[in-house]
Amino acid sequence: MATGKVSSRDAATGANGEVSLAAGARVAMRMWRDEPPNADKPSTTSPHETVGYVISGRAKLVLAGETIALEPGDSYCVPAGAVHTYRILESFTAVEATSPPAA
Repeated sequence: MATGKVSSRDAATGANGEVSLAAGARVAMRMWRDEPPNADKPSTTSPHETVGYVISGRAKLVLAGETIALEPGDSYCVPAGAVHTYRILESFTAVEATSPPAA
């Protein structure tokens, strides 16, 4: 599963619009690029921990019942198993790392 360099022209796009970046055996990176504004998506949980960094746009992360405003320059963490959703307020771009790698 480990990859060296991933060029933006070669990066695969996943089923939910995420762009797969470099990945190793224990951590993987992905980018959400220009996600359009949306209403709350259904809440979900994931078996992986996620840390992210907001590049542009604004969103609200609803994490275990708490609403967290996200703006450019902010970083965030979603623990494994935590109930969460994102409300995109402005075209949103963020880079995330997941451990173990998100499927």
